[in-house]
Amino acid sequence: MGSVLVLLMATVAPACYVPPVSSPITEPFLAPACAYCPGHRGVEYATTAGTRVHAVAPGVVTFAGVVAGVRYVVVMHPDGIAATYGDLGSSPLAKGAAVSVGDPVGTSTDDLYFGLRRGDVYLDPADYLGVVHHRPRLVPSSGVPGRPSKPLPATCPAAGTAR
Repeated sequence: MGSVLVLLMATVAPACYVPPVSSPITEPFLAPACAYCPGHRGVEYATTAGTRVHAVAPGVVTFAGVVAGVRYVVVMHPDGIAATYGDLGSSPLAKGAAVSVGDPVGTSTDDLYFGLRRGDVYLDPADYLGVVHHRPRLVPSSGVPGRPSKPLPATCPAAGTAR
């Protein structure tokens, strides 16, 4: 008698991270053709110097320092994805520090580099960054706004997930 092998594969949706800044992306991800080929292994945000940069998810800092005159912070998340924040003007973080979603990672220069990778594979951050929505609020007829609404969880349209 033959045996039947049943293989069940769980579908794992990509993570849905909160964007590190609310600035436009000026240079998108461009996958390299090979490990050493040219490409753009992350995204660039147009920021103004001093813009606060926030952690996209909880994790632990695995690197914080300057490489070739550029300040970087790398945070390893529990899902195995490492987030790299580059072109930072300053950062209060050191290797081993724990961060939560929204914690300050540092401040930007005129641009902010943000990249994601799983092991040695670079990922397109656009697939993992959610859109933050705010609850609608009525504004008094005086025109003076009240307190801002708390943001709703970020949603990733491609992944159909919320964080």
